[in-house]
This record gives sequence, C-alpha cells and structure tokens, in this order.
Amino acid sequence: MSDAVADEPLLGGIDLRTLPKVSLHDHLDGGLRPQTIIELAEPIGLALPASDDAALAAWFAEKSDSGSLVEYLKTFDLTTAVMQTREGLTRVAREFVEDLVADGVVWGEIRWAPEQHLTRGLSLDEAVEAVQLGLDEGVDAADAAGQSIRVGQLISAMRHLDRGREIAELALRHRDRGAVGFDIAGPEAGFPASRFADAFALLAREGFPATVHAGEADGVESIRGALVDGRALRLGHGVRIAEDITIESQDDEMSYVSLGHLAQWVKDRGIALETSPSSNLQTGAIAAWGDDLTAHPFDLLYQLGFRVTVNTDNRLMSATSLSRELGLLVDAFGYDLDDLLTFQLNAAEAAFLPLEDRAELVELIEDGFGNA
Repeated sequence: MSDAVADEPLLGGIDLRTLPKVSLHDHLDGGLRPQTIIELAEPIGLALPASDDAALAAWFAEKSDSGSLVEYLKTFDLTTAVMQTREGLTRVAREFVEDLVADGVVWGEIRWAPEQHLTRGLSLDEAVEAVQLGLDEGVDAADAAGQSIRVGQLISAMRHLDRGREIAELALRHRDRGAVGFDIAGPEAGFPASRFADAFALLAREGFPATVHAGEADGVESIRGALVDGRALRLGHGVRIAEDITIESQDDEMSYVSLGHLAQWVKDRGIALETSPSSNLQTGAIAAWGDDLTAHPFDLLYQLGFRVTVNTDNRLMSATSLSRELGLLVDAFGYDLDDLLTFQLNAAEAAFLPLEDRAELVELIEDGFGNA
C-alpha cells in the first residue's frame, strides 16, 4: 500500500492526479515510503527517529524545512542507509514507479547517485542494475493493470566528490539498459560544474545528454558554469536565473523588465528550468524574493516565456506529489488548465527521449488534457 501524499488537488472539479504528467526532477532517495524505510531499517539495525510511518513522515517534513540546502541534504543519510543492497534498491525503485503511476506520471526520469549506495558490497554496475530491475517491475505491473508509464534513470555524480569521469562512464555503459541522462548533484556552492569538465566532454563526444543542478543554492555564475562547462541541456531548478532579470518598473497592470545576457540566452534557447516549488521554498532557493510560494519567481519566468517545468525534487522530504505541486501553483498564481498543459508540454519537449518519442509524449498529454 502506498504512503503517497493523500492530498486531492483539484482544479475546477478535475482531480489533477488523473492528468498525464511528466516528471523530470525526482530523486530516488528522496521518494521513499516511510513504511518502507521502517521495514528496511529493522534487519540492518538502523535506528530511526520514529517507529510508525506517520511520525516518520512528519520528522522528514520538519527536518527538511530548514531554509538551507546543506541541512536539507542531511535527511538523505537515513534514506540512503536503507538503499545499500540489491533488495533494498529494487524495492525502492519498484515502489517509486508505483507512486508515479498513482500520480498520473506517464514519463518519469529518476535521478540518483550510485556512488552513495556501495557500503554493503555492491559495485556501481550492480547498483544500477538493481534499480533498473525495480523500475522494470514497476512498469510491468502498471502495464498489467492497464496503465501506461515509461521511466529512465538519470545517473548522478556527487559534485563534492571526485568520481565524475567514472560515473559518466557508468552512465554510458548503461545507456541502452535504462540510463537516459547524466547529472551532478549535492552541495552546489563551492563545487562548480568545471570540476567535472572531463566527464562532460566525454558525454558530449558520445552524444549523451546532461542536466546540471544549478541556480538552487548558488546564483548566476553557477548557472553559467552548468551551461558552459557542463554542456547542460536543462537546469536542475535553475530558479536563480531570475537574479539576471531586473524589474525596471511596475504598476497595477504591467511590469517592465530587462534580461541580462545569460537570462536572455536561457530563454531564447528554450533551456528547461526544472523548478520544484515546495523544495525551492524549503531550501531557501527563493529566499531573495520572499518566504512563501507567491514570492516564487516561477510566475515571472513563465510570463516572460522561459521554459518552466514543475517537479517534486524529493517527495518524501517535501511531503508532496507532482499533482500537489501543480495545485499549489494554481492556488498561488491562479493558473488554469491551459497553463498546466503548457508546463507538461514544456517538460515533454525537454525530456531525454528521441524526437519521435517526445512527439508521441506530447500527443498523449494533449489528448489527456483534452479529455479532462
């Protein structure tokens, strides 16, 4: 039974969970069910801060709402601890897909860092294979139930460590066995994409796409590094690109803005921003603009024509789902169904899929929204 968020986000009587959606930024170790953590912790003797699933979920939500990415990341010590065996990784991956299906996701990119899952003897390749097995089981179960979902792995390297080239090679070894892209994650400030220049050069030579966490815990120069040194096709969060936008003047009906060169580049080339509204609030990514969701620069970026997408980042830590995130944006900015469709089409067009598959995904989404 799923521990997924029980909210019922609605828009004009439409249950947002029934709409076809694309998830581009969703961490495997941030999407565990609390009950699964409890069950996996027992045989390895891992002490937990709570013994029932509701209390454990509340603990994660409280500890994650710190206003600091560094503090937020500490909660992952607990989830990664129960993801060190084949069985643990496979179960978590299978349930991850099940929860995406329940949320209406039809294409999901699941990102995770294999190098963090080796303490009980698994090799990097064995870890990737264990996760792929779970993903395949989840997809097969959905198919058997008459539901449709496709998923892919985004293989992440931890930016404060020095295994970038090795993890890039790992991703390439599995490109025809479930891996669809590469990422760097972890503490952003002080660990620029240039640290992994050789890895990104290798991926570019091999024609393998990359997204880079940037513009979350660091600003415009981090985004520039992601694009220049990281060859990023998308920006993980990317919300602080708004620091390169100046509001010249505004009145009750109109705002006049100017874009810096980098913001203009990101906009003009349709580089997708993988925003995660609740997470961005929790980690302080939008602190420069305010301390509630209505202050999020998401709407400014959307109105200016940036390719904004909506994501969960970490469903456990933010006690959320993709449908809930869309509902929060509806409440904050008054969006309608056409706006939500735009966000899904933005994500579909930025997916790490072949062009023909993206076209099919767009058609699937348009049909689903048209029938809502």
